[in-house]
Amino acid sequence: MLVTREQLERNERQVLAPYAALAAESRGRTHPESESAYRTAFQKDRDRVVHTSAFRRLEYKTQVFVNYEGDYYRTRLTHTLEVAQVATSIARALGLNEDLAETIALAHDLGHPPFGHAGEKALDELAKAVGGFDHNRQSLRIVTKLERRYPGFPGLNLTWETLEGIMKHETEYDVPDPSWEPDVQPTLEAQVVNVADEVAYNAHDLDDGLRSGHLSPQQVAEVPLVGELMERLGLNPERFDTGQRYVLIRELLGDVITDVVQATHQRLLDHGIGTLADVRAAPTKLLAPSDAMGTMLAELKSFLYQNFYFHHRLIRMTRKAHQVLERIYHAYLDTPDMLPPNVAQQVAELGLERAVTDYIAGMTDRYANEEYRRLFDPMSLT
Repeated sequence: MLVTREQLERNERQVLAPYAALAAESRGRTHPESESAYRTAFQKDRDRVVHTSAFRRLEYKTQVFVNYEGDYYRTRLTHTLEVAQVATSIARALGLNEDLAETIALAHDLGHPPFGHAGEKALDELAKAVGGFDHNRQSLRIVTKLERRYPGFPGLNLTWETLEGIMKHETEYDVPDPSWEPDVQPTLEAQVVNVADEVAYNAHDLDDGLRSGHLSPQQVAEVPLVGELMERLGLNPERFDTGQRYVLIRELLGDVITDVVQATHQRLLDHGIGTLADVRAAPTKLLAPSDAMGTMLAELKSFLYQNFYFHHRLIRMTRKAHQVLERIYHAYLDTPDMLPPNVAQQVAELGLERAVTDYIAGMTDRYANEEYRRLFDPMSLT
């Protein structure tokens, strides 16, 4: 049996909720092109994202720990995959378009520079003359300009809905682009990724903090959300082992996802949401945890800020990351002839500072450190 795109589109109409985004009703692509015979437009977007160079480089970009600090800590790629898993689980339970939610999740961090948020802060300061740096906007630049895989157009030529999801991605770390229809709510599929991003990093940063020893079981038991869950599961912080850590993180994710699904479903009923137009016209975002869960997640996030993200060892790495990017950036500006030919070609089109910013943003942690040694270590080969 062959399942054609037309059949997949009919399946969406029959199975998905009336407020879901349908591939057949997409606003389309910037550059006209024929759609696939056996994939919907959103499935085609997903596949294009996965095959980008930017997506592969996420494997060697920092989430919290720099890549070479250990094989078991999250990287920007594994974070992205975990966000996609959480997003599709929530989307499936609410009758939303899993393909669109997954695509936005896979693309949402493509623009992250090396060394995580420390790298983003450094690049934003260094690139002030050309408008600074923001990884949401950089993700859009990657999929609309910087990836060159098709002869007929720059970028990936993704659908409008996927681009909207990237540009309206919003968390404490992510600021949506105010020029992108600011008075219109994004699809619920885009809102799913906003929530899934925070759910995923709260859970996996807690996991990595415990695994690394930066956090102790006794510390995390003081957080209401975690402590209550440990008590319910019969987990003793004084005798806390690897297996119990797995149980804790797994059940934490399950509890939060269940809460988000149930709270959102009730919110949609309370607001009388029956169509995608209703979603877009809503006065506020509709996909979120309950108020009680939201409060507990905020407490967990505050705990991670105080006890993990600002741990003295992580602060040391943050300072080193800033120094690496700052010295590389100024070296390129001072001596542009050191830039590789493909980047030098971009200088004429984009200007020196923007081309250098794009180049550094695309580096992995490992490549940035190697480039630093090539530029400043007299004993390293160039």
